[in-house]
Amino acid sequence: MLDRNKFKESIEKNLKGYFGKNLGSASGDEKYYAVVKAIMENMLEKWVETEEKHSRGKQAHYLSAEFLMGRAFGNNLLNLGIHEEVKQALEELEIDIDGVEKIEEDAGLGNGGLGRLAACFLDSCATMDLPVTGYGIRYNYGIFKQIFEDGFQVEEGDDWLQQGDPWSLRRGEDIVKVDFGDGSVKAVPYDTPIIGYKGETINKLRLWQSEAFKDFDFKLFNDQQYDGAVKEKNRAEDISRVLYPNDSKREGKILRLKQQYFFVSASLQDVVKQFKANHGNHFEDFPRYHAIQLNDTHPVVAIPELMRILMDHEEIDWEEAWNITLKTFSYTNHTIMAEALEKWNINLYRKILPRVYEIIKEINARFVTSLKEKGYDAKRIKSMKIIDNGVIHMAWLAIHGSHTTNGVAEIHTEILKHQELKAWYELYPERFQNKTNGITPRRWLSLCNKELASMITELLDTEEWVTDLSRLKELEKYADNEEMLKRFIAIKTTKKKQLAAYVYEKEGILLDTNSIFDVQIKRLHEYKRQLLNAFHILDLYYRVKEEPIKDIVPRTFIFGAKAAPGYVRAKGIIKYIHGIAKLVNNDPQTKDKIKVVFVENYNVTYGEKLFPAADVSEQISTVGKEASGTGNMKFMLNGTPTIGTYDGANVEIVQEAGEKNNFIFGMKLEEFEAMQDSYEPKDYYQRVEGLKRVVDTLIDGTFDDGGTGMFEELHDALLKGAHWHKADHYFLLKDFENYREAQNKVDTAYRDELTWARKCWINMVSAGKFSSDRTIEEYARDIWKIEGSKA
Repeated sequence: MLDRNKFKESIEKNLKGYFGKNLGSASGDEKYYAVVKAIMENMLEKWVETEEKHSRGKQAHYLSAEFLMGRAFGNNLLNLGIHEEVKQALEELEIDIDGVEKIEEDAGLGNGGLGRLAACFLDSCATMDLPVTGYGIRYNYGIFKQIFEDGFQVEEGDDWLQQGDPWSLRRGEDIVKVDFGDGSVKAVPYDTPIIGYKGETINKLRLWQSEAFKDFDFKLFNDQQYDGAVKEKNRAEDISRVLYPNDSKREGKILRLKQQYFFVSASLQDVVKQFKANHGNHFEDFPRYHAIQLNDTHPVVAIPELMRILMDHEEIDWEEAWNITLKTFSYTNHTIMAEALEKWNINLYRKILPRVYEIIKEINARFVTSLKEKGYDAKRIKSMKIIDNGVIHMAWLAIHGSHTTNGVAEIHTEILKHQELKAWYELYPERFQNKTNGITPRRWLSLCNKELASMITELLDTEEWVTDLSRLKELEKYADNEEMLKRFIAIKTTKKKQLAAYVYEKEGILLDTNSIFDVQIKRLHEYKRQLLNAFHILDLYYRVKEEPIKDIVPRTFIFGAKAAPGYVRAKGIIKYIHGIAKLVNNDPQTKDKIKVVFVENYNVTYGEKLFPAADVSEQISTVGKEASGTGNMKFMLNGTPTIGTYDGANVEIVQEAGEKNNFIFGMKLEEFEAMQDSYEPKDYYQRVEGLKRVVDTLIDGTFDDGGTGMFEELHDALLKGAHWHKADHYFLLKDFENYREAQNKVDTAYRDELTWARKCWINMVSAGKFSSDRTIEEYARDIWKIEGSKA
């Protein structure tokens, strides 16, 4: 419970203490800061209790380069169960709670699914009372703020800390030193509370900020060498300045390597310090009290770094240190994409992390010896060496140095075991597991779709589904209840109107809420095939133009995506979609039937509006390329059918909700593998009706790429290939016709309102498997070996 009078007093005290203002003179930003600090004061005791309780038993630590948290305000009030009390208290102070929430900036500390998954996992750990700490980097500018200029993506700094960060606490007492081959920096921890549902457990996300030991050289400044006087400060702060700095040059690669080692070394020093404080120097017990999860390959340098700490600081011999390390770490593989399985040049490691490189060399040498003893031949050993041809294979180091490697969807794990990591699975079959991803139902239903959440609670006569999503299945009995389906339709209409208002506010674009909202929101990558979506839109446009009376349900195609700054093709696709939008939206013959919208700066907050409002969920990646996906789950939970391939978690979504309630197209994995060597995209380009016409708009002058050559390069990639890949290596032309047929089925099915609503309902009630609570329960039981306990 919240004491409203004390809470109001705290807000007024904070305004005076932080800003020297009273309620009448304070700005909106200042009121937001004061309100958050008052909320923090209200929960600090429970936070301290949680930390004390968890220090006694085994803990898990989640190391991730990304945590895409989204706004904290609404989510924290929901989980604390004090939203109404806070709202009432603020009303008494004549402060609008919605206005306060809008002031908060999204922390752009992630790029996509990897970082959002980490955020969902932390929410579930706290909700399930599990002792888990997240560790990462407190980036000053996050990924980037995306703006569009003439259809081109332009990146700007995302200064999310501009108004301060009242949700975090600087922990000066836990500062550690991180050493590189060319100098040292301070790692300063900032702790953010991760509040479990009902507020009984409050875990923490500890993010490290890099600072210099010597901020300012007075002598150099006095000698009028002004840049030199702050050089050390600037170089240190660069480490935590931007998520994924461009690494096309050597300097960028060095910075990214420093980022990875910086947060890993700081986090491990922190964990070791905790262990020694609670359990002394009995390091043989370290794995009994600490489990460490490596979220993808970015933090894999943790394996040799723990070896370094154990050997160099704790004077433990190699064999015991390796045994401790192996029992401590587990590794999540998120992708089979070769470019995402990190490899590092040994010369960079030698320069920046010389001692760590020595340890990796020894790990590799001992590993090669063990393979020889098992009878492996030279060719097979070469394919598995951790260091080979001048590079360090971080995924190989991760698998060899961890007791568990897990995939993130059933099909993904099977691909790892029997194809991409087959040699490793044969060597360590006992180490491989599947942990299908999940999403938190708190943010992705209770918070972002209060109307639907209220209906679910009413029908179940309990809120228990919020922490046991499997209970949604009990609502399947209403699938043919016309009254309930109409209520459900009305909620979807409400969410579409809310989205339309938000899009108009942000983009100045009017949406037709009677149209089908067809939504593809995810990171921009060729394998996710936003370009296939674009080709279908253009084909539909031409067909409508040729048959002006063509009877189609009006369709609004919505895209949201950021392209990595150096990813030229992805940026070309963004420009191309903008060109299609300009053509389609301004044509009097089509503008009332087809609209294309590419929302700017897609982030978690935008997602909270888009997922509940969508009618169609676009999950059209090339089969076998998407490890799992979590956007597909967010759509499903909000009652949106999938149009997609047999890829990632789509396979399991169809298993749960039925293929008849979704729109699945394209090859299955076996078919895809069988035609890899024989695929000739030009056959489809010439044969499939309408396909050549849309593909050639890349080069025939229909659209203008501003003289960049982007569109011609995309055309060549589809029909000629490049030195690093075959033509159309993501099979857009092969799947185009089948995708168009699936889209036609969407158009037909949507016309029958109740039948469509039934598909949506079945998807929603079948989403229970995809709760991150279920995923985390499996991690805790099968990998981390930890148990929950309330503070």
